[in-house]
Amino acid sequence: MYQVGFGITWAIAFLVCWVYAIATYGFFLGVGLGWFPAAIVAALVALAWPLILLAAIFLGAFLLKG
Repeated sequence: MYQVGFGITWAIAFLVCWVYAIATYGFFLGVGLGWFPAAIVAALVALAWPLILLAAIFLGAFLLKG
């Protein structure tokens, strides 16, 4: 179960970070070099995916409760 959540979170975080690098540093630097820091950030974020899921659940409950 943890590995599945890790993989899904890693993929989402990697794509978000890589797109951010492309938008910030341009196409050539963002695509060429942005994948490396994106992979590092994605791995760190994916390690904490259960905490991120709990935060999302609490935030959703707080917003829906009104």
